[in-house]
Amino acid sequence: MSIARSPLAPAAFPSLPGIAGVTLRVARARYKAWDRCDLTFATLDPGTSVAGVLTNSRCPSPEVEWCRKALVLGRARALVVNAGNSNAFTGNRGRAAVEAIAARAAGHLGCEPSDIFVASTGVIGVPLPVDKAEAGLDAAFTAEPCGWEDAAATIMTTDTFAKAAATQAVVDGRTVSLVGIIKGSGMIAPDMATMLGFIFTDAAAEPGFLQHALAEANRRTFSCITVDGDTSTSDTVLAFATGAAGNAPLASEDSNGADAFRAALADLCRQLALLVVRDGEGASKLITIDVDGAESDRSAHVIAMSIANSPLVKTAIAGEDANWGRVVMAVGKAGEPAERDRLAIRFGDTQVARDGLAVEGYDEAPVAAHLKGREIEIGVDLGLGEGRATVWTCDLTHGYISINADYRS
Repeated sequence: MSIARSPLAPAAFPSLPGIAGVTLRVARARYKAWDRCDLTFATLDPGTSVAGVLTNSRCPSPEVEWCRKALVLGRARALVVNAGNSNAFTGNRGRAAVEAIAARAAGHLGCEPSDIFVASTGVIGVPLPVDKAEAGLDAAFTAEPCGWEDAAATIMTTDTFAKAAATQAVVDGRTVSLVGIIKGSGMIAPDMATMLGFIFTDAAAEPGFLQHALAEANRRTFSCITVDGDTSTSDTVLAFATGAAGNAPLASEDSNGADAFRAALADLCRQLALLVVRDGEGASKLITIDVDGAESDRSAHVIAMSIANSPLVKTAIAGEDANWGRVVMAVGKAGEPAERDRLAIRFGDTQVARDGLAVEGYDEAPVAAHLKGREIEIGVDLGLGEGRATVWTCDLTHGYISINADYRS
């Protein structure tokens, strides 16, 4: 299946720094009938800390269950990512495949299997073939190290472009770098993380601090995006801190540079989350939804996601139709406190409705012009309180149907 590059994609892959303590390699396990690498193997220096956020799906993959247990120990020596087969809903055969992958990688590195993190993405319900996984790993063990772009491309499935971002922070008087790669374009409605995302930093950070920082960043970024309202069985975001920068380890909110690191991590997660939305299956427009005046931030988030997940809103934006009545519908169905006669709605900078009815005599021309752009803003003010939230989504086009109707072929 050939998919055209998203019109919302960045012009080029970014220039990214290397992260000391991280070595990337890719190989062909041939999980599908494609002529490309589909196994990523990242080795991590001893002493690397790890944190993660994982899907809340009640039908998680064996990889998610494996990572959930390994995260308790807080250490990592390697990451293995398989593309083309999610290994989800595969029973004991799927669990055995994950155990075999971890054991083989651990044997190669001379560490414990629990130091190996495994993630897989692709078709649900097909057991990961152990022979292909082991052959792919053996090839990766002897492959030449590669750069971020090769690693980001190897974890793709229906993605139309490789996704990565970077940022820096000053921690304990030292400049630390953070780099992330991510994949995802469909089955995107994470209420924890998003698809598969992997963050690497040379900062020294204790696992507990790193976990808290990642969870907070996730709450404001990955958990605020949606493409189609569907949460994956395999959603995983992992953060690895090698400590090679030599700063005093970040252990608590009072550590020198803790605030700067947390801000940098949140910035990186936001960059990665928006790249996923820009590659939403069939997407032609990036939509930012701001909700203000709700009774609480939680309530604002629920309302914003109701708007973002509405097929009627998303198709109206695809058709460049300023049908604000569909936004009213989405607010009303959210089940959160709202008063019709206090509600206000805007498209871009133009107020289209206020106090429960259309703004008298508003000029639709600037709204029409705004909707012809690639980046759309919808604003809602409920007039009830101080709660606010921002979420990001994309429009819904025929392309989404075409990609998913042919996904297994």
